Amino acid sequence: MSRQDAGWYLRRLRGMSTTEVFYRAVDAGRRRLWARRQVDPGDSATMPRDTLPDRAFGPKLPESTSLDVPADVASSLVRAADTVLAGTWNVLGSRRADSADPDWFLDPVTGRRSPDRQLAFRVHHRDEAETGNIKQVWEMSRHHHITVLAAAWWLTQDERYADAAANQLRSWWAANPFLSGVHWTSGIEAGIRLISWAWTRRLLDQWPKVGDVFEHNDNAVRQIAWHQEFLAAFPSRGSSANNHIVAEAAGRLVAACAFPWYRRTPQWRRNAGALLEREVRANTFNDGLNRELATDYHRFVLELGLVAAVEADAAGHPLSEATWERLAKMLDAGAAIVDVTGRAPRQGDGDEGRALVVDHPERDAWAVVQGAGAALLGAPEWWPPFPGSLLARVISALGRSHQLPRPRQRPRQFADAGLVVLRSRPEDGPEIWCRCDGGPHGFLSIAAHAHADALSLEVRHDGVDILADPGTYCYHGEPVWRDWFRSTAAHNTIEIDGVSQSMSGGPFLWASDVRTWTLSCAVGERRVQTWSAEHKGYLRLKTPTKHRRAVTLDSPGHRLTVVDILDTTSAVPFGLSWHLGPEIVVDLHGSRASLDWQVGHLPRHGTLLLPGELDWTLHRGEVDPPLGWYSPRFGTRIPATSLVGRGSAVSTIRLVTELEMP
Repeated sequence: MSRQDAGWYLRRLRGMSTTEVFYRAVDAGRRRLWARRQVDPGDSATMPRDTLPDRAFGPKLPESTSLDVPADVASSLVRAADTVLAGTWNVLGSRRADSADPDWFLDPVTGRRSPDRQLAFRVHHRDEAETGNIKQVWEMSRHHHITVLAAAWWLTQDERYADAAANQLRSWWAANPFLSGVHWTSGIEAGIRLISWAWTRRLLDQWPKVGDVFEHNDNAVRQIAWHQEFLAAFPSRGSSANNHIVAEAAGRLVAACAFPWYRRTPQWRRNAGALLEREVRANTFNDGLNRELATDYHRFVLELGLVAAVEADAAGHPLSEATWERLAKMLDAGAAIVDVTGRAPRQGDGDEGRALVVDHPERDAWAVVQGAGAALLGAPEWWPPFPGSLLARVISALGRSHQLPRPRQRPRQFADAGLVVLRSRPEDGPEIWCRCDGGPHGFLSIAAHAHADALSLEVRHDGVDILADPGTYCYHGEPVWRDWFRSTAAHNTIEIDGVSQSMSGGPFLWASDVRTWTLSCAVGERRVQTWSAEHKGYLRLKTPTKHRRAVTLDSPGHRLTVVDILDTTSAVPFGLSWHLGPEIVVDLHGSRASLDWQVGHLPRHGTLLLPGELDWTLHRGEVDPPLGWYSPRFGTRIPATSLVGRGSAVSTIRLVTELEMP
């Protein structure tokens, strides 16, 4: 073990409670015992001893469900299935040329193959030299492209799609026997696979050969049992029990309801249901937003919860009304924070994780999930419209309605999450949308998916990014880029003395966090809306410094004013960053920046009046160090303009930025 690795393990250990350390030691002992159970590829394996002779599939879709799918939704899905058959499937920004017959262990980015025969417990999946880019390897084995194939057969009855789905499942099951290779190293991956398998079986239900693929296929029966047993034995623990444990529980619950083929099924189902209910509650603030403070994971956890809860309802083992109320709160929070185009904020990490893909994968995932929730639970009058989707159709057909309390007006402030949306009034012209970040750093002791973004802003005009959150870009394999995209310097806030507000301990680990307080908030249908907050993340420095920020949105004046105040004890250097969206053309003259962009064919113009006390420079697409980048989706980065003002604070300094968007 290198000194760097030893340092990471020590920092990671400090983030664990005594209870977590104990259970992880128990897990380590269990892995040593389970090593003897490994099945090598090509070896014969016995059937689970508790397999039942009657292997009826669980809840089925009403036969008429496919008749009501909108034509554009159906044709879009079929086009996606055709790309799978053509071998041109896109995975996290990279094209898989082998999607018609995948190499389940290939990373197309580095060209490396992950271990396929090694005992899973000895595979170091965080080491790119050993596995390649693990996200790329794992993603194909979530089998979302197989549910797309199954959905295409369900809509068209074209045998090509069903045969391809069946062949790929058989291929994966044969190549990945119990505990062999990289695909047995992560519980979240196993949980999502179970959901994909259940829905593949459901969508192929009327295909004459479906039983030969699933209930009469020994490999399928073994794999479904192995996955549930693995997840029950090795759940995510303590500081890692974020969205991962929700996915693990959701997968177990869906599988236990859809594949009740084992004597252990009732116990698996009860335990999975109780775990899911507990973790959905633990992962979600009372105000409805996800505790990871990463918007994309709010959508992911919501999607997992809806898919699993619908499955349990349909199987006759419903979750509690309290859990349904929490899911409804999550839906309403999701509808409340989008801009006028229906686009969600970009706070924190996001890797486009999905629970169930039955629509074209390029369709906006947020809109698909929100639309499915509306179809299932209804939408209050204040909700923005979300387009129809195949997920909405099948979820609402399988599930049942619930009468749940819903807010009568659109929430603007989420006190627990510290998220506030300033939004101009409709009568004042194109929407000015501003997300203000005054909440906790992240979830649990390691805050794995948080960014060092306290007091940052995200501003859009008629849906176009003006002051942008740069996004995520990557998790593994490019540590310099991972560090930059989640740093304070990459966000629209102030960096003190060249360091982030929180100290990074690794790509998914923060060694310190930031305490942030909302000081005042006046939002709603007001001519002038205000928000202010402060954080003390820089009190740890040799020169302790406190940052306060106040934001004012003048709706009829089409003006956003930001006042930053730094309180320090002696001279300290700092930088104020304004990262502009990739569509913005910038002309900087001293402390005045002219901004131009388009909405459709309409030209738009704005002015950014910057604090004259600072020296301002313009940056775009720089790599050493990184500066001036925007990640529109995971695995992709494009140049964008960043304006950086540098200066020095002595005692108290007040800085005013004005953004005018007439």
